[in-house]
Amino acid sequence: MLYEGKAKKIYSTDKPEIIRVEYKDSATAFNGVKKDSIEGKGKLNNLFTSFFFELLSEKGIENHFEGKISETEHLAKKVSIIPLEVIVRNKAAGTLAKRIGKEEGFPMPFPIIELCYKNDDLGDPMLNDDHIFALNLASPDELKQIKEKALRVNTLLQDFFLGHGLELIDFKLEFGKTTEGTILLADEISPDTCRIWDAVTGQKLDKDVFRRDLAPLAETYHSLAVRIGILKNEA
Repeated sequence: MLYEGKAKKIYSTDKPEIIRVEYKDSATAFNGVKKDSIEGKGKLNNLFTSFFFELLSEKGIENHFEGKISETEHLAKKVSIIPLEVIVRNKAAGTLAKRIGKEEGFPMPFPIIELCYKNDDLGDPMLNDDHIFALNLASPDELKQIKEKALRVNTLLQDFFLGHGLELIDFKLEFGKTTEGTILLADEISPDTCRIWDAVTGQKLDKDVFRRDLAPLAETYHSLAVRIGILKNEA
């Protein structure tokens, strides 16, 4: 094992350029203050991430995904993670709604990109471009690439979810660099990292159901997977 985070374990393989990603059943919120173990969560998040990385790859978004190998595991290219959380917001929700004094669901006139320092000890503080350059977290060209890729992902995922009667409210991405310096989309894309609402009712179909004790998390994720066609409607 190379690394264990709140939701995943990362392992080396017999190929130095490939890692094995294992999803855990743990659920956390508020930087780990709230936590629980939820049976089936790891399997669902591996399913979502595998599906979305394959979808984005087909649309020309290079990412580190190499293939699903079990219900809870997939292989990925080994990258050096750029320590930035890249948040794209289409509507106000969560911390943004509080910061700007708007009701959740308030539409942004254009997608807002927020950049946070990936550091749990510091509480993942928001940074501007100058902070990023001063801390040498990414070069101006790298940051330009990251923002362009994030906006492209936003357009593709918005279109996908709208096709299923869903709204992509906001989401978090992470990026990594290969040894050759190529920037790839990395980490995961799942209801853990996205806010997804029913376009008509506003029902929340993401980790907010766990954060706010709105509904059972595994059942919510399962229903979302069925709705977007990556699971059959079975228990």
